[in-house]
Amino acid sequence: MTDLAVTLPGLALKNPIMPASGCFGFGQEYGRYYDLNELGAIIIKAATKEPRLGNATPRVAETPSGMLNAIGLQNPGIEVIMQEKLPWLAEHYPELPIIANVAGNTEADYVYVCERISQAPNVHAIELNISCPNVAHGGLEFGTSPEAAAALTKACVAVSQVPVYVKLSPNVTDICPIAQAVEAAGAAGFSLINTLVGMRIDPKTRQPILANQTGGLSGPAIKPVAIRLIHQVRSISKLPIIGMGGVSTAADALELIAAGANAIAVGTANFSDPFACPKLIAALPDELAKYQLTDLKSFGLSQEVTHD
Repeated sequence: MTDLAVTLPGLALKNPIMPASGCFGFGQEYGRYYDLNELGAIIIKAATKEPRLGNATPRVAETPSGMLNAIGLQNPGIEVIMQEKLPWLAEHYPELPIIANVAGNTEADYVYVCERISQAPNVHAIELNISCPNVAHGGLEFGTSPEAAAALTKACVAVSQVPVYVKLSPNVTDICPIAQAVEAAGAAGFSLINTLVGMRIDPKTRQPILANQTGGLSGPAIKPVAIRLIHQVRSISKLPIIGMGGVSTAADALELIAAGANAIAVGTANFSDPFACPKLIAALPDELAKYQLTDLKSFGLSQEVTHD
């Protein structure tokens, strides 16, 4: 038997695979296709204080080996999530670990949502989204400054009843000072990477395809960037990392784990194949067997953590 279990702050995962926030809604649609209990966990769609309609359309565009999205954190707001979405998950999947993605326009928004959503009995951890590139306020305003990221993290950790993982942005010159700042502020772990900022232009109109002009690039095209940044953060921190970025196969997942990730979130692959996560979970034992291994703990990159 292959041991795929992973234990992280607040999370006891039967396997390391979970859908990434924004790519799985609140699980209701995908639950029609397979038993979500097969997953290690689920990261639900971003929660904000007020409902958000998101950006104008068109807000999705295909690219070679990926896609651009500028959804803009569309969600029904914290009250609907607390009263409808989380209770549905609790009723149908009471044992499924849930990570709540939290976003906002201001520090006060983040703090309010973190405090409220961490009180839900089936929320086991928070993913603090300080790296969304598709909103005018919040998002990257907090994720590109070590000082701003640390202040926000400290404020959210202070009110949260569950561990707080901080979702870092790849759209920075150096990710390490930001990682170190949020670790010092009390983060329990990291989630990385979020999407890269990109653009497509329609040659016929000479105008951007997305109404927002730019969007977040995701999919296989960004996997090498994800691997580099996970490896960089692992080199300066021992905190757990939920790695993501271009994962669609078991081999991809193991590559991120070798770089330093402890668990894996799958995003864009869910759009092309709704069974992407369970297929990946089923393939992991055979992928490990190629290296004569029967557990994930033996696969991670052995690396001393250094501090500058």
